[in-house]
Amino acid sequence: MATRTIITNMGTTSRGTTATTMTDAHALQRLLTWASPAFPVGGFAYSAGLETAIADGRVKDRATTREWIDGALRAGAARNDAILLSQAHRDFTSPEKLQGLADLCLALTPARERYRETLAMGEAFVTAARAWPSGVTGSLPSPCPYPIAFGALAAAHGIALLDTLLAFLTAYTQAQVSVAVRLVPIGQSDGLAVIAALEPLVAEEARNAQHATLEDIGGIAYGADIAQMRHETLTTRVFKS
Repeated sequence: MATRTIITNMGTTSRGTTATTMTDAHALQRLLTWASPAFPVGGFAYSAGLETAIADGRVKDRATTREWIDGALRAGAARNDAILLSQAHRDFTSPEKLQGLADLCLALTPARERYRETLAMGEAFVTAARAWPSGVTGSLPSPCPYPIAFGALAAAHGIALLDTLLAFLTAYTQAQVSVAVRLVPIGQSDGLAVIAALEPLVAEEARNAQHATLEDIGGIAYGADIAQMRHETLTTRVFKS
């Protein structure tokens, strides 16, 4: 039986025309597995500073939950991680470039707990993904930040860049909503409403990251950065970041 093509991505930007890439059915299955909350990377243990914002009363309902995640996607760590993932996807055959991206990713991480988070999830992702053998796995940086591992291994398995970015940012959004559902709490219905409302933004940021370069990295989500730094000082903590 022939493999069915699911998605074809092709785009033209001021920097040139991207190559046409396709994610076939088998690769799509793999991507869905890797982005699933059930994939053992330990993402459920981290809040990326959201727990601090909830403890401070800044995130207290559906509206403020959406605003918090919106900020991260537009101008915070999620946006930068997506750009780094995109570059790792392009450079997956170059160990030297991947090492440079890993170093940059860690240099852009302002909080100690967030630093540990991206490394722990990255190493867990690489370990779990060994179930799908790839020649790239052995050339990844060690330790390897999460977005670098996700992007490089997705490319190695023939998963299209835009599809990879959509899955990565959707998983990030879902994880943040899960934190709010448990801690605010906003309830399942409100959590699903936030995910649905953010779908257009996730798609927009995935498209932006697809054509971005390292020169586009930057952010103004200082409140989130400070929340990540302050998290370790909370008297009671459910999450590791």
